[in-house]
Amino acid sequence: MASSDGCTSLKQTSNTFLDNAHEALQDAGKVERRNLMAYYMHIVRDAAVDQFGHFEDLRQHVKQVKQHSLEHLEYYLNQFEQAALQNGNHVHFAEDGDQLNSIVLDICQQHSARRIAKGKSMVTEETGLNDYLKRAGMKVVETDLGEYIIQQAGETPSHIVGPALHKSAAEVRELFFAKHDLGERELADTGEMVSEARRVLREHFLKAEVGIIGANALIAENGYSMLVTNEGNGDLCANLPNVLIVCTTLDRVVPRSEDATAMLRLLVRSATGQPQTCYTSFYSGPRREHDIDGPLETHIVLLDNRRTEILASDYREMLQCIRCGACLNHCPIYAGVGGHAYGWVYPGPMGSVLTPLLTSLEQSKALPNACTSCGRCAEVCPADIPLPDLLRDLRHDETRQKLSSSRWRLGMRLHAWLARHPTLYHAVTGLGIFTLHLLGRRKGSFASLPLAAGWTSQRDFPAPEGKTFMHQYSAMHREEKAREHKAAQALEQNTKAGPAAPRRTAQGRTPARRNGTERIEPSLRVDWPRKPDPRKPSGTRPRREGDDSASGKKPAAHPGGPRGKKPRRRPDHD
Repeated sequence: MASSDGCTSLKQTSNTFLDNAHEALQDAGKVERRNLMAYYMHIVRDAAVDQFGHFEDLRQHVKQVKQHSLEHLEYYLNQFEQAALQNGNHVHFAEDGDQLNSIVLDICQQHSARRIAKGKSMVTEETGLNDYLKRAGMKVVETDLGEYIIQQAGETPSHIVGPALHKSAAEVRELFFAKHDLGERELADTGEMVSEARRVLREHFLKAEVGIIGANALIAENGYSMLVTNEGNGDLCANLPNVLIVCTTLDRVVPRSEDATAMLRLLVRSATGQPQTCYTSFYSGPRREHDIDGPLETHIVLLDNRRTEILASDYREMLQCIRCGACLNHCPIYAGVGGHAYGWVYPGPMGSVLTPLLTSLEQSKALPNACTSCGRCAEVCPADIPLPDLLRDLRHDETRQKLSSSRWRLGMRLHAWLARHPTLYHAVTGLGIFTLHLLGRRKGSFASLPLAAGWTSQRDFPAPEGKTFMHQYSAMHREEKAREHKAAQALEQNTKAGPAAPRRTAQGRTPARRNGTERIEPSLRVDWPRKPDPRKPSGTRPRREGDDSASGKKPAAHPGGPRGKKPRRRPDHD
């Protein structure tokens, strides 16, 4: 997708995603930089969200605002158009990319413009505006540093926020030596390279007749457009040239200024981990009489390009995207192969949904399948877009439209039929696992397997342990049920046997409880030594007739106390 003259070709190569990905994985240096980016962005984003404290609440609020805006899109577009016209702007509607390019070219030709200073805009990447204007004889210079670097290299962006993330500092240094005729210099560090780019771009800012920028939001109540940058180049493109053209899409409109700033608080933290950007600008229209700077004429071009079709489809949630790039930063597929492998303007999970919707599913059917279903993109999306669900729906559409191979569709139908019969499914998979276990238990892995060449061509297939997860889970479940049954039987037997006899200690004492604590009641043991009663004569008492003490029989009740009286009652307090 690169050309020798610095022009960017937008020829779509999404249908060769697997070949693109294989090629991207061969460059070890770029793979290392992507891995570092994925690790770093995860940390800074989470830190920014945790420090904010109310991220999830604001996320749900912004989601509701975006849904409300899309449900009443026609109303808010009309309101924005009327307010923008009152501010002195010219508002244009473009049905597709060709129409947007024609509108912009016509505006430039009306003012005999030859030099154009351009800010970063994914919409103009989508329409191929740079190439279109260059073919008309105009010089278009990207002023965002990342966009400027890849323009000089004749490449396309690899990331929607950091277009030149795939470039190393050494590559940028050599590129500047080749493109900037500034004599001998060192460019020893990135600071010197940034200073040189600023010095070169300053000339283009001052000589440009037309400035072209994008917009992060359109505010319906006042007709303003909001732009977020970290370099300030957007303000220079908007204020130095005599003519300003804002290129954006219909779905950027929100009802109020408060809605735009609420979205901004999510956008920046999700994109770069900052609490706010260096530059957030609101453009109302052309210069007024009392203004000392600003454009003399301002045009706003609103692109549809199938977005109203998306709005009327089951994929309308994708229009809630605020272009922060968080899903790219956290996607293992993007981190592995980079943005160019996706073969068009929008990479990563959001591109895997947008590209089929904006072009065609037939041209990009490989992209919805470039997903591990980890769900991380949905977790970090500030607009709460269910990206995994949308990707799954696109895969379903692919099968329904018979875009995948007949062999693949047959395999999926067989798998679906088997999954609807759990007993048979477990039996077949168990047999397969057991067979692979027997064949590979000595080697530990397979270098090749029938019907698994896609796996074994890149890595060995580990030999299974012998039992599937479901078999192991079922065995654990049966053991647990057996333990519960055994415990229930033991409890039932104890209940039938009645209350247990009080246990005795080794000293023959019976424990008792008082106030929840156990105490020991004293008891007399028969083998304890007894002291002789001094009131009785020692020796053996002669046995009398009728005396049953020696026979072990219980003596008859005493007829009464001494002298035949009834036994005395002990006082109650005794």
